[in-house]
Amino acid sequence: MHGTNTGPVRRAACAVFAFGLLAALLGGCLSTGKGRGVAPAPSAAMSGAPFWVNPDSEAAHQVAKWKKDGRADDARLLERIASEPVAEWIDVDDPEGQARGFTEAAAAAGRRALLVLYNIPHRDCGQYSKGGAADGNTYRAWLNEVAAGIGNREATVILEPDALTHIVDGCTPARYHEERYALLMYAIDTLKTLPHTKVYLDAGNAGWVRDPRSLVGPLQRADIARADGFALNTSNFYTTEANKAYGMELSTDLGGKHFVIDTSRNGRGPLPGGHDEAWCNPPGRGLGVPPTTHTADRHIDAYLWIKRPGDSDGPCKGGPAAGTWWPEYALGLARNAAP
Repeated sequence: MHGTNTGPVRRAACAVFAFGLLAALLGGCLSTGKGRGVAPAPSAAMSGAPFWVNPDSEAAHQVAKWKKDGRADDARLLERIASEPVAEWIDVDDPEGQARGFTEAAAAAGRRALLVLYNIPHRDCGQYSKGGAADGNTYRAWLNEVAAGIGNREATVILEPDALTHIVDGCTPARYHEERYALLMYAIDTLKTLPHTKVYLDAGNAGWVRDPRSLVGPLQRADIARADGFALNTSNFYTTEANKAYGMELSTDLGGKHFVIDTSRNGRGPLPGGHDEAWCNPPGRGLGVPPTTHTADRHIDAYLWIKRPGDSDGPCKGGPAAGTWWPEYALGLARNAAP
């Protein structure tokens, strides 16, 4: 139920070029895409988040295009997305190069890379974001390449959205459960050998798994003890307050484990209705609290934009394929942003 993202290889390489050439956040990165100019320099490094802002993001290019096209007001609104640090979803092609590119660009800017790993076999139960590695050995090899790309640079990794919740809700067939636990354990163990990498294992959201206690066992089986914590609300719309309550229940049952919350699109909360109807490109939603580590709660390490605002959830409600940039939806999120 989470859209993957397109074009990370080009963005990573372009970001490295931009930061290597300009050695700061003062310049953009030229794109080879038709109609795209120089991406504007990120301007929101004052949000309380230590994370890197990609100057070559789809939002940044859209801002430049709309300015050129005379849509100044829309461009100004969309800067609410372009100027904030948003997670980069590592693709299956050249994972080492992508991870290296993003982390090197972040390091050059004195920032921390925010990455999402979403390639578990049998991903998303064959729904809009179906796919993932062909088997366990392929996944381990892919994960090893990601780890090699991160190296000793600073990174925060959100690990495998949906993987555990699809075990709990019965969507993932039982014959795949043991392999999934083993692969999540391997991923956490591998990433935690890196000196400056934090890992948060996805644990659903307040509107999906009604009883947080049903996730305690699966999180423990996946070795949450070795991770830095768990992640909530990835690619979803449930309010920060609802996820706080859900997260604190889960944290208590896990001995005080810390967590992060995806606030990228929860500024207006979820669309009224059941979870199955509300998660995919719901209209009228808005940006939530900008990324920050200033949460005023010692158990909540950060509010993050894990889902890239403006990327489609899938071909529903008029949207393009999952992970495809949808500028008009992004504009709606920016227009409806929480105060």
